[in-house]
Amino acid sequence: MLNIPTLAALADDLGNGRTTARKIVDGCLARIADKSGEGARTFIHVDAEAAIEAAEAMDRLREVNAAPSPFAGIPVSIKDLFDIRGQVTRAGSRALEDSAPAEADATVVARLRRAGFVVIGRTNMTEFAYSGIGINPHYGTPKSVWQRNVGHVPGGSSSGAAVSVADRMAHGALGTDTGGSCRIPAAYNGIVGFKPTQRRVPLDGGVPLSFTLDSFGALARSVACCAVLDAVLADDPLIPLQPRPIKGMRLAVPTTVALDELDDEVARAFERALEVLSRQGALIERIAFPEFLDVGVMNANGGFAAAESYAWHRYLIASKGDVYDPRVSMRILRGQSLSAADYVDLLGARKSLIERSTPRLAAYDALILPTTANTPPRIDDLADDKAFAKANVLSLRNCTLINMIDGCAISLPCHREGEVPVGLMLAAAGGGDRRILELAAGMEAVIRV
Repeated sequence: MLNIPTLAALADDLGNGRTTARKIVDGCLARIADKSGEGARTFIHVDAEAAIEAAEAMDRLREVNAAPSPFAGIPVSIKDLFDIRGQVTRAGSRALEDSAPAEADATVVARLRRAGFVVIGRTNMTEFAYSGIGINPHYGTPKSVWQRNVGHVPGGSSSGAAVSVADRMAHGALGTDTGGSCRIPAAYNGIVGFKPTQRRVPLDGGVPLSFTLDSFGALARSVACCAVLDAVLADDPLIPLQPRPIKGMRLAVPTTVALDELDDEVARAFERALEVLSRQGALIERIAFPEFLDVGVMNANGGFAAAESYAWHRYLIASKGDVYDPRVSMRILRGQSLSAADYVDLLGARKSLIERSTPRLAAYDALILPTTANTPPRIDDLADDKAFAKANVLSLRNCTLINMIDGCAISLPCHREGEVPVGLMLAAAGGGDRRILELAAGMEAVIRV
């Protein structure tokens, strides 16, 4: 069953006078401040005063039929990777604490504001976005919704983004996705995460991890919610999403790499979802996808993330490396040993990978695969570096396949109520964003039955 309220439901309540933006924002702020909740670990900074003022401004505009969009006044959270005018962008790190405040909003933040969304605060994240786990030793680690009394990782790197939505501290979230950082935390928290085709959403105003692979996307409670936020981020028209009928969907399950080493709960939920879709008329074919074997080889020495993050961090890490999370600085420093020739080889290998993958995808509406190979690990179990490294690889692996082929993808919850969260991913070649959203909207209500 999907979590509520959705953006559409909130917009309807606002438009028909059943609530106000101020009431919605006050409710989110109360949940953030709740000492028994995850607010203190989910947010690095809460801009309560500005959020209240913005909400009241949107209420006044709505009273005179001048609201900039039906969603004006709805609070969203912003990953700490993005510039917000007048605030320091820390990227989940202590190394940037003494940086000057941003002089302007990141383009994506400005677009959310232009649509009337209220920025409620900056969410916690893996330091410099460098892991799929979500642990942050500087600002704490927000717990996944699964077994809060035990404490499971939230997924990364957009950890606080996912928890803010799952716990109704915000009604949508802006995240980033270089190798799964929107989709992994969505999967680990039972919500929806969308990774757009990279070229659709401008990257300026965000701290980079990999110039080649970074994309900016949304986390929300439904596919339609992600579609609204994605349209705003990409500066596309707000056109209602039309779910596709399941009957006749052409879906391919890649058997190469993507189904290896699945946790039992992941395999069970995934196969159950396939069975439901097949019964309702989806045409599902299991196919070899030999190009995916190239991805591990390309990333063996750190890949684009190591090379490009080292280029950005090399001076900062020389002066402030002692305050970095060692698990992050270790990965960044792998880029130090990559030569210019190695990097050129990487560029060529990826170009070939995309050229060979795209025609393989063309015969199908989408690939369908588990979002992550694992369920959210216990935080305490990852104190050991080897256990952390293994869990990180399993969390990132399937999502990374799609970033490497320059695709777009969405993660949907496919577990039943009371079960450990499991994400199902739909993916397509770059440019297939609307199709992926329509397919996902068509199946989201049935794959959890």
